[in-house]
Amino acid sequence: MHDIYLVAGVILAALAIPAVLSAWSDGRALRGLAIIVLISGGLIGFAVYRWPGTMSLGDIPDAFVRVVARIL
Repeated sequence: MHDIYLVAGVILAALAIPAVLSAWSDGRALRGLAIIVLISGGLIGFAVYRWPGTMSLGDIPDAFVRVVARIL
């Protein structure tokens, strides 16, 4: 179950970072995007906290594969 939180957080962060940079360069408000970044950070943090053992960056692709396999 923690794989889903990790994958959701990584996807949200990947989608939010370009939007944050665009809004910041245009001088628009970052309130909504900041909430999305906080949610993605919270999901990633929760997954790391609940991971049974140590976690490295090499485990992220494996988590994506497990989530896709679970969906299919």
